[in-house]
Amino acid sequence: MIYLDNGATSFPKPKGMTQVMEDCMLHYCGNPGRSGHAMSMKTGEKVYQARKQVAKLFHIEDPGRLLFTKNTTESLNLALFGFLRDGDHVVTTSMEHNSVLRPLKALEERGVRHTIVCGNREGCITAEAIEKAMTDKTRLVVMTGASNVTGTMMPIAEVGRITKEQGIPLLLDGAQCAGSMPLDVKAMGISMLAFPGHKGLLGPLGTGCLYVAPEIELQPLLFGGTGTESRSRLQPADLPEGFEAGTINAPGIIGLGYSAQVVQQVGVAAISYHERQLIRQFDEAIKNINCVDLYGPQPEDKVGISLFNIRKIECEEVADRLNREFGIAVRSGYHCAGLAHRTIGTWDTGAVRLSVGPFTTGKDIKRAIDAVWKISCGKA
Repeated sequence: MIYLDNGATSFPKPKGMTQVMEDCMLHYCGNPGRSGHAMSMKTGEKVYQARKQVAKLFHIEDPGRLLFTKNTTESLNLALFGFLRDGDHVVTTSMEHNSVLRPLKALEERGVRHTIVCGNREGCITAEAIEKAMTDKTRLVVMTGASNVTGTMMPIAEVGRITKEQGIPLLLDGAQCAGSMPLDVKAMGISMLAFPGHKGLLGPLGTGCLYVAPEIELQPLLFGGTGTESRSRLQPADLPEGFEAGTINAPGIIGLGYSAQVVQQVGVAAISYHERQLIRQFDEAIKNINCVDLYGPQPEDKVGISLFNIRKIECEEVADRLNREFGIAVRSGYHCAGLAHRTIGTWDTGAVRLSVGPFTTGKDIKRAIDAVWKISCGKA
């Protein structure tokens, strides 16, 4: 199988990741923060090390402000429901994943309004357009760092500068950019950063994070055991324990810590360059096929994603044939981001998404190009 669905989850994973997870499960997997015995304490120490390793990737000074969740969706829900109140206004974009758009829709019932800034046909959003949408009621700007549909990179630093000047927090959805492009929460003015462990950070499924800047006050999303203040029925608001209620996924988090260290050693800039070169190779080849439509910006303006359609063949059929006939894994449809497809003009058709990762090779891309050509020309 040639795996080109890294936008959904990365594959393969670093070999050492499964080894450290297995070591935890077999030798010391106590419940961290719940007991005082050696196994529990060692697990807690390993989780803290993972917290530090992940925080280092994003230049987070206090690892305690990095909360572990099960995925980006939970992180975004925690940020949005934990921060926004009745009467607040939010600015967001048409390129967002439903993990942003659906919580904002649900928050309308709590009196929270939002404005959606529309992108152009390449999925690009300008910082000026976001600033123009702000009002005196705006309490938050939430935007993706890179579109999961087109790969379009957003003007994070420019928006962060504007929101900082206006005293409005910026919540960044890092699902498609964390680990695939350099992020510095302080330098870029990011007040909250939600991201998965299982995509660009190469960690296991079921892991995610939310960074919360010191100036941000959140209410917990989950209520329950924290291992602290157990005699009180009130949920502690201390970070991180008060926001990680219940038993955490310690083996997964420890595996994530290992993978984050691998990403750090390889270098996010090096990974970004590798992925863009592969996407350039693919885009430049298929844009010359007459019956193929390619969407989104130029490779230098996006992460490792290419979105396309073959005319007169439904995107689901293309993905199915790539899988069955050529052993190539991609994703078709609307990618949980309907408004993004409306923005770029694929609302009626959906599209095929090819997404690369650090382990993708030029040979993989060549085989994908050949497969698309054969399907489009009826030679398969």
